[in-house]
Amino acid sequence: MRVSRGIAALAVALPLLAACGGDKEPGPSTSALTAALETGTFTKVDFVAKTDPAAVAAEYSDLTGNLFGKLGAPDVSATKPVFSGHGTDSAKTTLTWAWGLPGGRWTYESEVELRKTDDTWEFVWEPTVVAPTLAEGRSLHVETVQQQRGEILSTSGATLVADRPVVTVGIDKTLIDPVAAPAAARDVAAVVGINPKRYAKRVKAAGDKAFVEALSIRKPMMTKAKTAKIAKIKGAAMLNRTLPLGPTKEFASPVVGIVGEVTAEMMKKKPGTFLPGDLAGLSGLQARYDEQLRGKPGLRVAVLGDEGEVLKRLYSTDPIDGKSLTVTLDARLQKSAEKILKRVKPESALVAIRPSDGAVLVAANGEDNKMNLATYGQAAPGSTFKAATTLALLRKGLNAQSQVKCPAKATVDGKTFKNDSWYPKSALGEITLAHAVAESCNTAMVGVAGEVGHAEIASAAASLGFGIDRDAGFTSYFGQIPEPAGETEHAADLIGQGKVLASPLAMATVIGSIQAGHTVVPTLVEGQVAKPSGVEPLAADEAEQLRTIFRGVVTDGTGSGLTDVPGKPVIAKTGTAEFDRNGKRLTHTWMIAAQGDLAVAVYVDEGENGAATSGPLVEAFLRMANER
Repeated sequence: MRVSRGIAALAVALPLLAACGGDKEPGPSTSALTAALETGTFTKVDFVAKTDPAAVAAEYSDLTGNLFGKLGAPDVSATKPVFSGHGTDSAKTTLTWAWGLPGGRWTYESEVELRKTDDTWEFVWEPTVVAPTLAEGRSLHVETVQQQRGEILSTSGATLVADRPVVTVGIDKTLIDPVAAPAAARDVAAVVGINPKRYAKRVKAAGDKAFVEALSIRKPMMTKAKTAKIAKIKGAAMLNRTLPLGPTKEFASPVVGIVGEVTAEMMKKKPGTFLPGDLAGLSGLQARYDEQLRGKPGLRVAVLGDEGEVLKRLYSTDPIDGKSLTVTLDARLQKSAEKILKRVKPESALVAIRPSDGAVLVAANGEDNKMNLATYGQAAPGSTFKAATTLALLRKGLNAQSQVKCPAKATVDGKTFKNDSWYPKSALGEITLAHAVAESCNTAMVGVAGEVGHAEIASAAASLGFGIDRDAGFTSYFGQIPEPAGETEHAADLIGQGKVLASPLAMATVIGSIQAGHTVVPTLVEGQVAKPSGVEPLAADEAEQLRTIFRGVVTDGTGSGLTDVPGKPVIAKTGTAEFDRNGKRLTHTWMIAAQGDLAVAVYVDEGENGAATSGPLVEAFLRMANER
């Protein structure tokens, strides 16, 4: 049985308090009432006239409107009842209500009347118990006043990520029988291109009045054909709204991250911070700097009439807009890099930095990447790591013209190392260090394993910005070169195999340090620079020798494809790293290069070799970068 809104005085039986001593009259207890108001469940309260507790709960639910759904349960406390009227058969108590809000609480008071019949105190139920301004046919309602989320800007002041119009497609469960909703969800998923099974499961689990988002689509991409298909699906809905987005769908998306409705996990992790339906950063920079970017929404609590009209405002707060975040990304270079990677079928990444100050200008990921490989990928860097090995050799007294041995094979502790199949036979034998680097002789580097220790290699790598773990203010991986398990592993480390791992960000830093003549510390977020300590600085003469050697890679070695790139001289190094996947021996391919105040690293998960696979991508990027 559902109680009508016309209940004027419903008495609830309440237990007597034990006498306080002396001749004082026992008073009523309000604990059962306050507990019921906090939970919305009145089953533990005895009602007169055998009134169904569920009916009281329904009435209470109507009066509190959407407050429970938006703000959660209230805290309700009561003062000691004060006897009123003649005698001791009636009393009143004051209730203090406190509803949790993001960053604060909304509090107010209401009154409850109690009457004594025989030896039982009864609570008189009226709408004013919930709030003084409530009456028959009225209810409370809270709404969010949306704040403006901060934008993501470039250092030039250009807007990179801002609110852009989208169409949010989903299932509105108020428009369809809940039993039929999952089938409709699968139909919607097929149109917008998401996993039908997962989406149907989410729709089924949602409440009967929920709108369950399937996908937000940029308005220009919402074709008439797609709109018509969705419109034919019963229960489907399309909402026009705005979301913080970059200039293109791909624009640095794994790095910048996305904004969406807060999850239950987020609300649980940060209680009192969010309201259901709030937007927050879910990944990348949007999540890392969400507190700064998000600001705070405003709130309005009002009394609504029968027709949903606002009768009175009870509480309001103004929205506080978020503050913008400035990053070093260059929109033109970023979009061009992403365009270049579209032609690559395997997972890939391209990172470009400005060596003079370490600014990350590009952090581009391939279209089909499963994760952010650009700044957080972890793969063997192959021969690009010979930059560190070469620096270690220079510190041992060698120079570009020093003679090193480059045999067809080299054996270390029973393990045989070879040069790549395309290595020219004319470059075997005793050759200069510069020539060995230019042609990428593996056996020459492996041959000096006994002369250069792990600590010396790790120190040289650190001088080039490699392997220095720190919080850079964004998701980043700077590489690793752990202590080798034995001689074979140490030898493999010298050619970027073994347990050496790197990200494209780390390898762009390496070639950028050589170009700049000092240890480069990459930065992406303005004001977030974490300079490492305890690193041996890269000396000017060391950098000059390295630039000479790695210029030879372009003029006389594996990087010859960059010879005719217009502009200033290019230095470079190719890399190929073997790995096993699904029983097959495959190769990661790399190329790192620098020209003027630009350093770039390109990684392709599966390819032929650094020169053939990654080289043309670096060339295309440098040519594009010169078109200013």
